[in-house]
Amino acid sequence: MNICVVGTGYVGLVVGTCFADFGNYVVCVDKDTAKIEALRRGELPIYEVGLTDFVRRNKQAGRLVFSTDLPEAVRRSLVVFIAVGTASTGNGSPDLSSVFGVAGEIGRVLTEYKVIVNKSTVPVGTGARVAETIRENLAEPVDFTVVSNPEFLREGTAIDDFLHPDRVVIGTDNSRAQAILKDVYRPLALSNTPILQTTRETAELIKYAANAFLAMKISYINEMAHLCELVGADVGHVAMGIGADARIGPSFLQPGPGYGGSCLPKDTRALLATAQEAGCGLKIIDAVVQVNQEQLERIIDKIRRGVGGSLKGKTIGVLGLAFKANTDDMREAPAVGVIRRLLEESTSIRAYDPVAEHQARKILPDIRYESSPYEAATGCDALVVLTEWNEFRDLDFDGIRGRMRAPVLIDARNMYNPSTLVRAGFVYEGVGRKKA
Repeated sequence: MNICVVGTGYVGLVVGTCFADFGNYVVCVDKDTAKIEALRRGELPIYEVGLTDFVRRNKQAGRLVFSTDLPEAVRRSLVVFIAVGTASTGNGSPDLSSVFGVAGEIGRVLTEYKVIVNKSTVPVGTGARVAETIRENLAEPVDFTVVSNPEFLREGTAIDDFLHPDRVVIGTDNSRAQAILKDVYRPLALSNTPILQTTRETAELIKYAANAFLAMKISYINEMAHLCELVGADVGHVAMGIGADARIGPSFLQPGPGYGGSCLPKDTRALLATAQEAGCGLKIIDAVVQVNQEQLERIIDKIRRGVGGSLKGKTIGVLGLAFKANTDDMREAPAVGVIRRLLEESTSIRAYDPVAEHQARKILPDIRYESSPYEAATGCDALVVLTEWNEFRDLDFDGIRGRMRAPVLIDARNMYNPSTLVRAGFVYEGVGRKKA
């Protein structure tokens, strides 16, 4: 099948490449000429485990091409996926200008039946507005169907998530479009992936509801971590105890500096905005967002206690900048909020991240970037772990202690055994743990 994917960001590039790996002919389109030229050279704009090899393999096989020519890509494709960005606006609702811009371009070149698929995360009712935009731009009446097909990809494991999904959601009541999309996803259906067919509006809401629930689990365990610190309990054991309940499950019950990235912050805000427009409140989701904001201040308080009170003039080492391991995504990374707050209190920052430095420099130009965890620790009054990279799990802490001005470690990801760090001579504080 011929498929067009509009947008070569995180979602578009992964989705397009994986569809090509299924044996389809895929054109990934973007208006950014420099990005397309780089992709043609095999240079990816994002870091995602395994994606470089997938792109190379499918390019060599002739199944995956990159283009700036949207009209030609639409004309030769039966299915057109819209996978452009929907960043938050000032009131929390997503900016849909790129989605509607693409819809208008599609309408202007449409001459025969196509299935137009919203892969971008959009509020309820966007599919109807996309269809209206396409109709307004048609040169002559043409039949088409707009479908909602939300993505559920986790950064760092996106290839595996696409190839082995928990479910595929197809939102349309058009039987012709349903049949075409089921054919697109036939390789997954053959491996018994559940295919949920529902209305377009329901599919749009499923994505927001899913991400808001995951954000709720993170904020919930961070609230429990705070309580554990006050009463002398261990949040790790609490998480294990409740996660063993099949009705709850262990996923997303890891305490830390709060959720970040391109999805959970944006989608919780967008869901709140959708609810407000619909005339109802979502008190639980509102509390989830508030708790996540408070968690950043709790990390700052831990750093302040570690250095003895005032942060002014202190040097803080930071290990990890990306919002999670195995990605270079800095969008709403907890590290950004923590570092900006530290800079407000006149601290100096020495930071290290194995992958995300090139992205971090665009957002945090006023800090010092180091080439290793050991360089980041040198001369510091405290060391803060903010991303759970595997290479941080087995550091030479005797060597790190010898480089620091004061052996203080704030483990915001609970990566280390507190007793081990205390025996190594550190003042250690994790999240939701008893003092060792």
